[in-house]
Amino acid sequence: MLAEGEETALYSDELVRSRSALYARRFRPWAFLLAGWVLFFSFGSGIELWSNILLGTLILGTLATPVLHFMGSTKFRAELAALTP
Repeated sequence: MLAEGEETALYSDELVRSRSALYARRFRPWAFLLAGWVLFFSFGSGIELWSNILLGTLILGTLATPVLHFMGSTKFRAELAALTP
């Protein structure tokens, strides 16, 4: 048992920020895609021209995001391994 104040942090603040930024970059497309679909179904489908453009963009994003996520998994794991103590 350690006395109060003797505990050591497993991750430094800089390492925590780097790992958080790495995860944020990894899952940002999924968050934007989810937000886009929510916005489209809430009030985006009522706008004439923009609803078609937004729908096309969301469909392309829905098809491309899983592929890009899978293709970037090796790079993500390598960067995460470099940030793991």
